[in-house]
Amino acid sequence: KELTGYASMVTCPLEPRVTEEKAFEGYTRQRVVIQTEPGIHMPFFVLIPDGLSDQPRPAVIAPHGHSSGGKAAVVGCAEDDPLIAQTIRQYNYDYGVQLVKAGFIVFCPDARGFGERQEMAAKGDILASSCQAINQMAYPLGQTVTGMWAWDLHRLLDYIQTRPDCDRQRIGCAGLSGGGLQTLWASALDERIRCAVISGYLYGYKESLLDMHTNCSCNYVPELYEYADMGDIAALIAPRPLLVETGNRDPLNGESGLENVYSQVRIAQGAYRLAGTEADLKHVVFDGEHRWDGVQAIPWLQQHLK
Repeated sequence: KELTGYASMVTCPLEPRVTEEKAFEGYTRQRVVIQTEPGIHMPFFVLIPDGLSDQPRPAVIAPHGHSSGGKAAVVGCAEDDPLIAQTIRQYNYDYGVQLVKAGFIVFCPDARGFGERQEMAAKGDILASSCQAINQMAYPLGQTVTGMWAWDLHRLLDYIQTRPDCDRQRIGCAGLSGGGLQTLWASALDERIRCAVISGYLYGYKESLLDMHTNCSCNYVPELYEYADMGDIAALIAPRPLLVETGNRDPLNGESGLENVYSQVRIAQGAYRLAGTEADLKHVVFDGEHRWDGVQAIPWLQQHLK
């Protein structure tokens, strides 16, 4: 928390506001805004399945990655922009819709630097991000985009636990790529996340983020690699259920490919073995490149949250 700047974040009242509600086939979509730090507001969509009983439902946070238009791709806004429609097809990006159709109440936020929260330098391109601009301003203050994102998701957890339609004991988190980054850190640092799915984001730092040094700066935390590799962060999720899904042709895996992923899974497996919960860590390798798969991930979330 110190390395990411998380420890310097400032809490405040959430002040939630529901600003919009629309009906879709099988679910309703709300737009909600909360305050995560003083003067800093996070908009997100809530997808609510039709036919809810009076009993609270399990909830899943579904953070997005890059080239998503923020929450737009995750909630399937294909009709709003042809670029969003294309990125949904390319990355199977509408996993928020997939999850609500599986029976979850799904929370799809805009991370800082994306969607409605783009910095001025990125505006004009819905798929562009502002991570580098934010990190350049954050580093001198001892903060990082990584810490900001984890903080915001934990404030979203605070909000979820106030909703009577959500079961506060059954909250999961699942995301692709930069959404996997957010899932990794948010789940490692807050045990209220009871089950996690990290897609396209678990590999050794050296090959995937130091050798491949042109990746987005949101991946970089000063001094982190002196202390931990990515598998060490994933180990903090133990003994809670964690599924990692990896495309066997994902170029972000690094020069050694799947072995760079296996090396980190083995680190996390050590923690699950010590906890006596080895079956609660699952690694799924699918045939494909960098995208959300979900074939085993959604049943995994259903098994552990429903």
